[in-house]
Amino acid sequence: QVQLVESGGGLAQPGGSLRLSCAASGSGFSINAMGWYRQAPGNQREMVATISSSLTTNYADSVKGRFTISRDNAKNTVYLQMNSLKPEDTAVYYCSADGRRFSGAPTYKYWGQGTQVTVSS
Repeated sequence: QVQLVESGGGLAQPGGSLRLSCAASGSGFSINAMGWYRQAPGNQREMVATISSSLTTNYADSVKGRFTISRDNAKNTVYLQMNSLKPEDTAVYYCSADGRRFSGAPTYKYWGQGTQVTVSS
């Protein structure tokens, strides 16, 4: 019932930059934490960065200092600015949003469809 639409993936060279965007839609929902996860072939999905509704952020050690997560609460949109990209950043990146219908309702984690990020020379 919460739809997530991602954009911004693609091909970048090592040392380059990409900016991912993800917009959540669905009337009557309260969106809490949002985040970005990634999964490389043969690997488990891992957390890249999360951001709470109060703008508290967390990052995987592998991306600290290079990636920045931000959000626009009015638009229910989360962004991931990726700088100094490395080949090991290559993965499918998934947007997530924790949403609930009303106070007291269970909160579910919703997922985007995933967008491919490839870092190669």
